[in-house]
Amino acid sequence: MIPTVDYIRILPELVLSIFGIIAMMVDPVIPTHDSKKPLGVIALVGVLAGLAATAYQAQYYGDAFFNMVRVDTFSVFFHFVVLLVALVVVLSSFDYLEVQGIKAGEYYALLLFASVGMMLMSSAIELVLIFIALEISSISTYVLAGFRRHAAESAESSIKYFLLGSFATAFFLYGVAMVFGATGTTNVYRIAEVLNTQHSVVVYLAIALMFVGLGFKVASAPFHVWTPDVYAGAPAPVVGFMSTGPKAAAFAVLLRVLFATGAPGWFWLVWISAVLSMSIGNIGALVQNNIKRLLAYSSIAHAGYLLVAFAAAQTTGISAAIFYTASYAAMNVGAFAIVAHLSGRGERYVTLEDYAGLGRRSPVLAATLTIFLISLIGIPITGGFFAKFYVFSAALQSNLVGLTIIGVINSAIAAYYYLRVIVYMYMRDERTEAPVAPVPVSLALGIAISLIATIYLGVLPNRVLGDAVRAAQDLMK
Repeated sequence: MIPTVDYIRILPELVLSIFGIIAMMVDPVIPTHDSKKPLGVIALVGVLAGLAATAYQAQYYGDAFFNMVRVDTFSVFFHFVVLLVALVVVLSSFDYLEVQGIKAGEYYALLLFASVGMMLMSSAIELVLIFIALEISSISTYVLAGFRRHAAESAESSIKYFLLGSFATAFFLYGVAMVFGATGTTNVYRIAEVLNTQHSVVVYLAIALMFVGLGFKVASAPFHVWTPDVYAGAPAPVVGFMSTGPKAAAFAVLLRVLFATGAPGWFWLVWISAVLSMSIGNIGALVQNNIKRLLAYSSIAHAGYLLVAFAAAQTTGISAAIFYTASYAAMNVGAFAIVAHLSGRGERYVTLEDYAGLGRRSPVLAATLTIFLISLIGIPITGGFFAKFYVFSAALQSNLVGLTIIGVINSAIAAYYYLRVIVYMYMRDERTEAPVAPVPVSLALGIAISLIATIYLGVLPNRVLGDAVRAAQDLMK
């Protein structure tokens, strides 16, 4: 018999799965041409119930299901990050789907199922279960990327994401097989026990293969080539979801694979990928006129900043990476919620020219987007400032002076293209053919959640940083 406490330790995943199934069962009852907002309400209630379940789950730390799942500060932290991202995305999707004429009700169910996979990725301590969770998340996002079915670029983004993602998953799975062959186990902490005493050349190859697979999921260079095209074609709220939730979950897995297992030989892989990601991401963003592609290259660059914290290792580096994940999720999902609203029907208004004069046409939206952009730069009073501060501090404490200098230079380069968007909003003549619709209540609430989180992490970061430090300590136990 499986103890009841084991089910509590996967309670958020169970709750979201149940609400996802309910959404799928209710969908056929709603007439084809009617609004699918009732399904959005079901998804919203499901996410809120998931947050409550996570808070309850936090009272029951420990392993479950034959040491396949571990509930600790680390997993609970990432559960909250994923669920808050899902909450903002659901809220920003209510009216977006209506405007785009998307009547497919499975949209909300896929969001919930993808969130289930992401949460399971953060709590799984068994590599085979991590792979299954990764596939639950990935398959859902492959479908979500192609939801603008009337747009060719959306179909292209879905196909590219699926094909390249399948190859990346294969790399990860080959790495898992090699780890099993070298250690005789796929449990993260048993692998650590074996590697403490001995390891072979096969382990180095296995770590490299798993890093390739996870590097694709976090959009780090040189595994980033899918990112600009997929982000440009996918629905804007889905891009906000893809650029934050799966990235947070994949970084959680990468933390377990590299640090909890005591894996050898990963440092230069991470160092090189960090430098390439920061440099390629920021230089690529400099020449973009499409806001979604610009933020896609920005996402690649931020993966590089996160990898700087990985290279720093130790508790300070791991906690900095965890804090950075939360901060980036807050500001990026908010930015894409605004982009989704401004894009209009068919996402026609996504160039920088379409943002000209936004400061006069919609002062509140422009000001909010400006805060998200300056947070992405890393300017004080925003979460992005402390995120970069902790990352670079951790790197300096680990004597990674060269990597820190490259990171700071890249941050200065990034300021140009973020400020360029702000210049267009406030210092360029507006285009009359790019109208701004009134902001729906649901979208306003979603943006407000992101804005509050971004400011909170920039003004009062100690509480979240303390949670990040405890999460890092739990990871290394």
